[in-house]
This record gives sequence, C-alpha cells and structure tokens, in this order.
Amino acid sequence: MAVLPIRITGEPVLHSAALPVTEFDDTLRTLVADMFDTMKEAPGVGLAAPQVGVPLRVFVYDWTDDAGTAWRAAAINPELWLSPIPIGEPDEDAESEGCLSIPGERFPLRRAQLATLRAFDLSGKRFEVKASGWLARIFQHEYDHLDGILYADRLAHDQYKAAAKAIRKNEWGVEGLSWMPGEDDLEG
Repeated sequence: MAVLPIRITGEPVLHSAALPVTEFDDTLRTLVADMFDTMKEAPGVGLAAPQVGVPLRVFVYDWTDDAGTAWRAAAINPELWLSPIPIGEPDEDAESEGCLSIPGERFPLRRAQLATLRAFDLSGKRFEVKASGWLARIFQHEYDHLDGILYADRLAHDQYKAAAKAIRKNEWGVEGLSWMPGEDDLEG
C-alpha cells in the first residue's frame, strides 16, 4: 500500500461535504489501506478521506484505550449520534485536539462525551460502536471532516483567533498545500 499526502486547511476538498460511497470495490479497499498506512506514518488516530484529497464519506481510526482495547476500523457512509455537549470551558489538557490538516497545532475543544457510530465496513456490512471519552472525540473529529468542518471551525472565539493566527503564520488557508507523512517534519 502507499502513504498519501495530507491536505492542509484551505484545500477545497476539506471545506466541502463529501459524497456517499456507492461502490464497495477494490478501489475503495485500496483507498482504505492507503489511509491506514498514511495515518500510521503521520502519526494519527484517525483520518478522513477528504484529508487525502478524496471527497468520499470514509474515515479510518486506530486507537488503543487505557484498558488496552484496540479500536481499529474503516467507517464508510457513517452516521453519528451524540449526547449533549457539556456546557463550560474546555480543559486545556484533557480536551485539546490536533488535526493532521492543521499540522503541529493543538487547541482545546469541548465535545460530546458519548457517541454512537453506525457505518458500513469494507464488505458493505453495517456495524455499530458505542463510544465514550477519547474514542467518541475521534469519531466526532473525523465525522466533521466528512461534512467539510475542521475542528478549528468549532473553537470558542479566543481559541478560534489563535488558530486563525497560526494558519496565517504558516501561510496555510490557500488551495494546493499538503504535506507528506514520513518526509515532511510536520505532525498534528
């Protein structure tokens, strides 16, 4: 399989809703395998198809919780149900996120504590995962990518301003920028 370049904020595919997958074929299997390779090399715990320039409703995740349970799958044409987002300021340490499409930056963001993911696997079989904590956060972050939303778009005003400043400083926010995991010295 292959490691793919990751698009940086400003690339139109990152800011548009992705299209449903209609064919569960070898092309899709190759894309998912490449996404897992790219995510591992980056490194990351989740990666959405728009981040590698493919406008399809697909994301992958690979994360091990504190109990040692490994959570690894491809979510195709996912649906996501969330508990209410708690009111209040996010904790700088416990609720900070990064994004491979805004590499090297982290900002605190309040997310729902519980999520139910329903999606299809590579064989077209429906599955469901009930998640809490960090896994729920991963699902929300990746699902947002499929709707053209980056986590920076959801930040509170002060954090949003800081993210916008970092994007300007790095000269991102324009079309045509990407980075190559394993080659470029960037991480998110």
